[in-house]
Amino acid sequence: MLATVHSRQLPGIGRFDLTVLDPDLHLDLVYRWVTEPRARFWGMTRHSREQVGEIYRFIDSLDSHHAYLMSVDDEPVGIFQTYEPAEDPLGEHYPVRDGDIGIHLFLAPARRRIPGFTDAVAAAFTGYLFGDPRHQRIVIEPDVRNEPALRRWKRLGFVFDTQLELADKRAQLAFLARTMAR
Repeated sequence: MLATVHSRQLPGIGRFDLTVLDPDLHLDLVYRWVTEPRARFWGMTRHSREQVGEIYRFIDSLDSHHAYLMSVDDEPVGIFQTYEPAEDPLGEHYPVRDGDIGIHLFLAPARRRIPGFTDAVAAAFTGYLFGDPRHQRIVIEPDVRNEPALRRWKRLGFVFDTQLELADKRAQLAFLARTMAR
């Protein structure tokens, strides 16, 4: 049985669930998503199925990093990942604070356009993260070339900081403090 770690009714959208991503059970779905051209900023478009599986099995083996399958009314809609910045290469590039929690968000291709979907999903996962009193600030580091993501994060209230040269990208560091969450 897969562990659902968070469930929330999104008005006008449906029941949102965060379920622990099973790197074997969900591999075909995840591989299809992350190797599409639209997923270029996820960094796996040229990966083989086996490489994608190895990455998610590795994430699954860590205590500091977690991957979840997002679904609405049992329909998969994306991947949500969390990590402790102090236990991630990102932590070498900025002064990590106690209470920082890093995230990655991948929204799957939409089967149908739902107005307000992204904001509702963001409210669901920020509610999940800030439901843990240890989490004081959400950290993101999207690729600076990913203009749609940058606009989305800014709209969602993230405060942009410096740009960083990471191993695989130039990243825009940004934060959402618990006190600023909507």
